[in-house]
Amino acid sequence: METSGLGNKMLVAGPCSAESREQVMQTAQAIAANYPNAIFRAGVWKPRTRPGSFEGVGEEALEWLQEVRATTGMKVITEAASTKQLESCLRAGLDAIWIGARTTVNPFLVQELADALKGTSITVMVKNPIHPDISLWRGAIERIQESVNSDIIAVHRGFHSFETYEFRNHPRWQVHFEMKSYFPDLKMICDISHIAGARPLLQSVAQEALDLGYDGWMIETHIHPDAALSDAQQQITPTRLHELIQNLEPRLPSPIDAMSIAQLKNWRDEIDRLNDELLVLLKERLHYSNLIGELKKEKNVSIFQPERWKTILDEMNRRGMDLNINDGFIRNLFIQIHDESVRIQAEIINREEKKVL
Repeated sequence: METSGLGNKMLVAGPCSAESREQVMQTAQAIAANYPNAIFRAGVWKPRTRPGSFEGVGEEALEWLQEVRATTGMKVITEAASTKQLESCLRAGLDAIWIGARTTVNPFLVQELADALKGTSITVMVKNPIHPDISLWRGAIERIQESVNSDIIAVHRGFHSFETYEFRNHPRWQVHFEMKSYFPDLKMICDISHIAGARPLLQSVAQEALDLGYDGWMIETHIHPDAALSDAQQQITPTRLHELIQNLEPRLPSPIDAMSIAQLKNWRDEIDRLNDELLVLLKERLHYSNLIGELKKEKNVSIFQPERWKTILDEMNRRGMDLNINDGFIRNLFIQIHDESVRIQAEIINREEKKVL
């Protein structure tokens, strides 16, 4: 499902919600004017956090999507969060469905959808779960892979965080590489609207996704975004969509001149050397976690020492800032190291307790 006019990149565009036939058709026609092979998206059923919000038109909107395809030639897609919704999409002959973040988080629901999809050839896009649990995302994709004879596309829409960030959903870009390590041939597109959450951030998020090698974008597009009944602040007009795409700067996969290639190799050799040194240091660091675990077991001391942990984190953040290293990176790095230290100490204590039993 590639999109002409964008090279080999895919564009999935359309409103957050299908609100009326006129809104759907006007938006679709404006998108198709520049991107006739785009995939037109619109939410038919909208799972809202609280009741009373606009929850979609429902099955009637499937007819509007059928009309979009007949009129513009664009393929059409909507979200299916239950087997009943999926069966309606299949009857309507939609080209694709996406499984949303609230569904991906629930293996029971994903399995029900996978069973209902068995033997079909509809394209399925799977959004990441709300929280950064890669296993849930992998599991959802694997369940769908066992059922369909068609394309499966991962959609990175960012992750909820209790901490304050500029984005609506924290991108955690490293998940792109982690997912690719499990599924090297899996296509992955970036839902820039749900990551950004606000129009001013869309361009930079779209560029970041391009730089990181994503296979395309999902971008919420509305003929009158300010009047949208859901997620108005993150939707853009078809005109602005075209500007956004045109303003993207393609990157070369690698340098082409001999001097730059040689310099890149030298720097990468240095990175490889430093990576080896980091592993040796981590091994030594965890060795002391082992010794501390043995002492805590002997003296019957609690594993987790909150004051000590706070002191370490504050000090590492301070030193990181002095060295001009991103504080979020430092925080995440030492959280991972601390978690492994706690795991090691817990294993020591549990091993001793099992001997007693």
